[in-house]
Amino acid sequence: MSSSPHTGPRDACGVFAVYAPTEHAAKLCYYGLYALQHRGQESAGIAVSDGTSILVTKEMGLVNQVFDETRLAALDGHQGIGHVRYSTTGASTWDNAQPTFRTTPDGTAISVGHNGNLTNTGALARDLGPAGDKCTSDSDLLTAMICDAHEGSTDAAMAKVLPKVAGAYSLVVMDEHAVHAARDPHGVRPLVIGRLARGGWVVASETAALDIVGAVRVRDVEPGEIVTIDAGGLRSRHFEEPQPKGCVFEYVYIARPDHMTDETSVYAARRRMGELLASEAPVEADLVIPVPDSGMAAAGGYSAASGIPYAEGLTKNRYVGRTFIQPTQSLRQLGIRLKLNPLTDVIARQRLVVVDDSIVRGNTSRQLVAMLRAAGAAEVHLRITAPPIKWPCFYGIDMASRAELIGAGMEVDEIRAYLKADSLAYLSLEGLIETTKRPKDSLCRACFDGEYPIPVEALQRERGKASMATLWDTAQ
Repeated sequence: MSSSPHTGPRDACGVFAVYAPTEHAAKLCYYGLYALQHRGQESAGIAVSDGTSILVTKEMGLVNQVFDETRLAALDGHQGIGHVRYSTTGASTWDNAQPTFRTTPDGTAISVGHNGNLTNTGALARDLGPAGDKCTSDSDLLTAMICDAHEGSTDAAMAKVLPKVAGAYSLVVMDEHAVHAARDPHGVRPLVIGRLARGGWVVASETAALDIVGAVRVRDVEPGEIVTIDAGGLRSRHFEEPQPKGCVFEYVYIARPDHMTDETSVYAARRRMGELLASEAPVEADLVIPVPDSGMAAAGGYSAASGIPYAEGLTKNRYVGRTFIQPTQSLRQLGIRLKLNPLTDVIARQRLVVVDDSIVRGNTSRQLVAMLRAAGAAEVHLRITAPPIKWPCFYGIDMASRAELIGAGMEVDEIRAYLKADSLAYLSLEGLIETTKRPKDSLCRACFDGEYPIPVEALQRERGKASMATLWDTAQ
């Protein structure tokens, strides 16, 4: 990323579900969540059922910090759901870690994992009554609504509740006997179905989680669809007509490069971003270097299309996560070096094309340029694989407010001057869309063009209120 863990877009959450009568579900969930760790590093949780009851374990921390052999062995069952969280609504606390758990009035246990962000939470909470005001996140609110509507069938309760819900949600839901999955009618966040060779089904945020457990991708959960998997197999119902608006930023940064869609891989899309950047914004230079990791495929594409040699000019500390302890004021100059350090012998006296995924506030990109110059770079030309971010995201990615987005307040040359780069160019929105191989009208591009496919006014109003403080004290 072009910004620090505190200033840039932070990932959506990751969800995983499995129904496999011959398998230990908790271990499959563990490996699935491991593959989705990039989508959330604040907390991890797994819920399992043996057909009679649900057991949930969740803690703050990474997947391998939360779960060990002993804890996984205690989670006995053939079906399960898992979740890794980055908070976009609700405080970063154990109470808000997922999966959530509640019991319905008819005695059914329900557990939910949610990736996304709801935009009409205030209205939903008021409709639910006093119980709604006690919810601590939009995910907890969804769980409470499903429980309230439950009359013996979980998927029927979901079908009753979800048409009332606005915003982005990819859900995995479990009762004692079945796992369920659903996507909002716009399909903003990804959710894919896989089949295990040994029998059973898997649902996950990205295809890498299918790969790691040996499942074969079957298809996406469709926008507006509820999928139920139990002893009778897989069945489906639609609660609303699909109006696809998949998040284009998944291609730019969020998803792993090995994630596969119907049309392309994220790696192929990012490499094409670099190729188009070389065409749209050529420059005379000696080396193309990526900002690890999401700039790597694009830098390779830029190098191939331009004929400028590729090199790894920055080394990344892979033990620094997306969140870390803030340095003291006396150590503030550490800045970007907590994550990246220049390879001086590679970049000294070289004219560099530096390929990155995005610029948010610009502070860290400015530090990056200064660091490369201090390491001896003769010129620094920034090439960004997405258009300027001008609008915040309300659908599950934590971004800055509009007032803080450098792309909203400055023209490109003003940004270049602030960053002290020799040149700066962004990939056009048309070019970015072309890399996804999807039609423009099937993509959410709101952070770039301000065209929100789902109304956000209600959420903006809720943010100005003091009630339900822990839920609506959002980070964006």
